[in-house]
Amino acid sequence: MEVKRAAFITSMATYGAYPDQGLPEVAVAGKSNVGKSSMINCLCRRNKLAKISGTPGKTRLINVFLINDDLHLIDLPGYGFAQVSKAEKQRWGEMIEGYFAASETLRHVLHLVDIRHEPTAEDRQMHAFLRDTQAPYTVLATKADKISRAAYARQVAIICRALQVQPWQVIPWSSQDGTGRDKLLDLLGALAARGDVS
Repeated sequence: MEVKRAAFITSMATYGAYPDQGLPEVAVAGKSNVGKSSMINCLCRRNKLAKISGTPGKTRLINVFLINDDLHLIDLPGYGFAQVSKAEKQRWGEMIEGYFAASETLRHVLHLVDIRHEPTAEDRQMHAFLRDTQAPYTVLATKADKISRAAYARQVAIICRALQVQPWQVIPWSSQDGTGRDKLLDLLGALAARGDVS
């Protein structure tokens, strides 16, 4: 698959109806500042498609992007950001849970974690939630350009132990040099072609 068209559709505080709804959805979940917006921009080769901020916690709404008129990327609010109120954290959590409960076309989840570090308690909690939803998922280990290729296997093993996943469920990713982009495009292409990913 190659991304020929990509467009921002809408932002919403509560998941609901939006234009062209009904196509397969791929949710993007991850801790604040893990690189979700950068990943979307790199994937689509559009530098300003998803807004990027140096301030963690920028994504406070559910953002919807249309890819090739074939599927929607659903960018969920980042979790684990310390500099917001407890009430705001609870609202974000309810927003994410509400999405998973309401979406009828969710086909896959991309769970982004930082390859340089062991997954945090919030990462493990999010992954346990994904397992409970029984939605198919793939772990994107972001910021892979920050470590050597020789360190990939060691860091992926740490992620696998923490999240209880297999190495084939983890894609090292870099929005700076494009590491992992081809694998992710293959994954999305399979989903768009079949309407599902096994």
